[in-house]
Amino acid sequence: MTEHSLLTAQGLHKAYGGKPALRGVSLTLQAGEMLALLGPNGAGKSTLLQLLTGLFSPDQGSITVMGHDMQRQPSRALASLGVVFQQSALDMDLSVMANLLFHTDLHGLPRALARQRIADGLAAVGLSDQAKAVVRSLSGGTRRKVELVRALLHQPQVLLMDEATVGLDPASRQQLLDTVRGLCRTRGMAVLWATHLIEEAKVADRLLLLHQGTVRFEGSIDAFMAASQGDDFQTEVLRQLEKPGL
Repeated sequence: MTEHSLLTAQGLHKAYGGKPALRGVSLTLQAGEMLALLGPNGAGKSTLLQLLTGLFSPDQGSITVMGHDMQRQPSRALASLGVVFQQSALDMDLSVMANLLFHTDLHGLPRALARQRIADGLAAVGLSDQAKAVVRSLSGGTRRKVELVRALLHQPQVLLMDEATVGLDPASRQQLLDTVRGLCRTRGMAVLWATHLIEEAKVADRLLLLHQGTVRFEGSIDAFMAASQGDDFQTEVLRQLEKPGL
């Protein structure tokens, strides 16, 4: 692990039914950095997130989190990860508190500590009065906030956000972006923000463009936009990416 590198993926390959989904993808996440994983639908973003979260193993390549190999030391690697998936993983018929306590129980947190972290987390996103609310009664934006609180309860050093703003209105999307960006500054967390929206990628420190399972660009958003002016491929990709105002 290089200095300050919290997550490293090297040469990831993955195929399903003989059809390649990832072809030699590598990336690093540094402390305090937000990396936007950008690409149109079908680019391989979800497959990459599935490998990084340990849901599937790569056909080739390696993943380390805080120096722990995902395949040889999965529990240690996963202990340093927080994840908000595109599809909600909350139990819709339980209260916010019950959902969050279930997560802390999975991570073995003592109840007193768990309740304090839950109270602090809900307060941080303005949901202190929603602890007893049933998740089904909450708006999409509020559910996303609850999922973010849950992802942070075990105090991970790496946060993975998989298309987490899908279905949110512009105000909720911007609020979630601002909150996560703040975590990079205040906690020194490393954040991977997967999106198909170029407007979301603009708030990140760096972006990595995936297309058909390969890395087609890695660098700053300014460099990407400048290079796109004279690059037919990147210009076409930009046309494919939605651009809602934030």
